[in-house]
Amino acid sequence: MVSDHYQRPGWFTKNVFNRTVAALTRVGISVAGSRVLEVKGRKTGEPRRTPVNLLTYEGGRYLVAPRGHTQWVKNLRASPQGRLLVGPRSESFTATELPDEQKTELLRAYLRKWKWEVGAFFGGVDADSSDADLQRIAPDHPVFRVESRAS
Repeated sequence: MVSDHYQRPGWFTKNVFNRTVAALTRVGISVAGSRVLEVKGRKTGEPRRTPVNLLTYEGGRYLVAPRGHTQWVKNLRASPQGRLLVGPRSESFTATELPDEQKTELLRAYLRKWKWEVGAFFGGVDADSSDADLQRIAPDHPVFRVESRAS
């Protein structure tokens, strides 16, 4: 069963924080690992962009959706290819969504690095929570492994 969990961003996050991070990332300043994710809109086919945090963990790279089943998640499921942008640099990738049972340590690592930014979206679960607590929230937070591909 797929969760439909989604936490809509508030006015400040949408209009100030995300826009500031996206603007800095567009000019080449990555804020704590930020990238601008570009994916094809599943309905329009038009490119859609949003700031994301790219997690590097044990040699792999991952996108975690702290707010749940967002539009970028739905778009990436419909077409698992996109681009990660930082300033003029662009990296094309293919994404593979992970099953819930593979997310525990990735969620822990993500929270360890970005709890200050996204901790409120994890229902009181943090990097020091039990594996059982992380597994309980796993369905609410899609995780994709991203692998570079030739442009």
